[in-house]
Amino acid sequence: MAKLKPEDLERIAQKMKKLINLREGEARARVIVHMGTCGIAAGARAVMTAFMEEVEKKDLKDVILTASSCAGFCSREPMATIELVNEPAVKYVDLTPEKAKEIIEKHVIGGNIVKEYALAAGSERVL
Repeated sequence: MAKLKPEDLERIAQKMKKLINLREGEARARVIVHMGTCGIAAGARAVMTAFMEEVEKKDLKDVILTASSCAGFCSREPMATIELVNEPAVKYVDLTPEKAKEIIEKHVIGGNIVKEYALAAGSERVL
């Protein structure tokens, strides 16, 4: 195995910084991809990759991308929840990478819910 050089460490640090920025902090929007076993089996990894590529390609520094467990609608996986500041959360179902790209463009950037892929808007109430 080759020895690491200082420039290699800098490249690795920059890559990790990007990943951390996608998962932590406060932002205008949060994209949560449901990655439970059912979601992964239905294709959630490809959907997560599509969201990651779009966030990076469009240089969306104010968007947090994260994963969570099953949302309880296994038959509608892959799923994602979009949370915009001061807006109700929207749960999207039956996703594909192409739909994920459209959701980034229309909902996350444009502020318009993509109704044909949305299951519900609003959060569950904690009792």
